[in-house]
Amino acid sequence: MKNTYFLLLAAIILSSCSPKVIKPFEATNKVYATTTDSLIAVVQKQDTVALLDSLGKPIASEWVATVNFNLRKPNYVIIHYTAQDSLAQTLKTFTLVKPQVSAHYVISKDGKIVHMLNDYLRAWHAGISKWGSVTDMNSCSIGIELDNTGKEPFAKAQMNSLLVLLAQLKKTYNIPAANFIGHADIAPPRKPDPGILFPWALLAKKGFGQWADVEQQPAPEGFDYVTALRLIGYDTSNLPAAISAFKRHFVQTDDLPVLSCCDMDVLYNVYRKY
Repeated sequence: MKNTYFLLLAAIILSSCSPKVIKPFEATNKVYATTTDSLIAVVQKQDTVALLDSLGKPIASEWVATVNFNLRKPNYVIIHYTAQDSLAQTLKTFTLVKPQVSAHYVISKDGKIVHMLNDYLRAWHAGISKWGSVTDMNSCSIGIELDNTGKEPFAKAQMNSLLVLLAQLKKTYNIPAANFIGHADIAPPRKPDPGILFPWALLAKKGFGQWADVEQQPAPEGFDYVTALRLIGYDTSNLPAAISAFKRHFVQTDDLPVLSCCDMDVLYNVYRKY
């Protein structure tokens, strides 16, 4: 009995001295759960509107629930590179409040996919941006970050995982092929990612994004390239930035803010697909 007592005492002392094992991101996962609970509470509210007419009198109102509704779905996929040194650094950045940035998915060089936000929720990845008439890209898109500094080729395993993920997103949300674009496309003056090294031709071949035909028709004389850029979706209020963004995506030999005759032909062929 005496030996048993001392063994139990030793076990209690050792357990009290052992450091508590904390799983990585356990704290931020709890914040996520709390925040989503609060969003659910907002959605479940059935309040009537409280409005006053021009004389200050309450306008009659009531709540009658419709039976025809569902979640809003994403209609674009925006591809980024992280411009950071590792997956771990990116995950740390996206789990801190101060940077105020996030994405739905992060894909590492070895192909691992980290899902960070429910697809139906609004991530903070696009920032100040515009594509066509859409000025709030965060509200209608899924953001995918690729672990890449912006100065290196994209790893094969990473691209394989990206293609599989894009196929699932396209099927699940019925996203049009033309709506797979890059951060640089929607924010030309601010962002260059996913950069000139990103294999857009490969993605277009698989049905994600557009690309010029191998046999191109030459641009007609007097071709209005500014209108063409705008009809594709580019914000041409800063025309040199829009030209550079177009060339990063569709030309990929340089991103100088001028269009050569060959660049003009590429633009004409891409424009005709929109």
